[in-house]
Amino acid sequence: MYLMHPAALAISFICALVYLIYLSGKKAVMTGIKYMLPMMIFAAVMNPMFNHQGVTILAFLPNGNPLTLEAVLFGVAAALMLVTVMTWFSCFNHVMTSDKFVYLLGRMTPTLALILSMSLRLVPRFKAQIKVIANAQKGIGRDISSGNFFQKAQHGIKIISIMVTWALENAIETADSMKGRGYGLPGRTAFSLFYFTRRDFYALGYVLVCAAVIFFLVLNEAYYFRYFPSIRASEYAAVFVVYFALGVFPLILNIKKFLTINQ
Repeated sequence: MYLMHPAALAISFICALVYLIYLSGKKAVMTGIKYMLPMMIFAAVMNPMFNHQGVTILAFLPNGNPLTLEAVLFGVAAALMLVTVMTWFSCFNHVMTSDKFVYLLGRMTPTLALILSMSLRLVPRFKAQIKVIANAQKGIGRDISSGNFFQKAQHGIKIISIMVTWALENAIETADSMKGRGYGLPGRTAFSLFYFTRRDFYALGYVLVCAAVIFFLVLNEAYYFRYFPSIRASEYAAVFVVYFALGVFPLILNIKKFLTINQ
């Protein structure tokens, strides 16, 4: 989000997209792109409509304001940055499961860990449960795709009513289960399957070294890129090697783990 250099944005987007394909498959990514692409086009088009800075005039809008090359490129860069951030967060959602949040934050802030884990599980569980309810209602002739408008609405309200009832009952069962397991009692221990190994130490060191080098290069304007009033960029192409090494590291780590497990 901080680096608006086109090369940095392209590297980050490609690394995020390839990693997301590795995690969720090509079909799921293509479905997500169908929603991201209109947003990207909208952001790229709207910026030059309201931002008229820049010295390279391409045309004049009907209201007399200039359409500049710099504004167009900045709009494309901002749209690419937005989609890249969304793609990285999609990867994050696949990798960081609720049990990992509990492991990281459970001892320090158990309440925050509980809230985060329950929030992450909320939408997937509700989606799965409402699909089960809809299929069950469909089996007894209460499908939301059959009948007239009022019948469809009635069937949909019935499904939502069942879903709300299930959610309330599930909340009561969860509270009883937490109470039975001693949640909130002093001295309560926490079970976890995760351990900080030498492999994790090396991976953390790699990320910190790459991040420190990139931070040093940013302070020395090695990633400098200016859009307004005219385009200016730094001439250090080699600095993007470190940026690519950091962006592609999650994919390399997962592939290496997969190969190690299947040996």
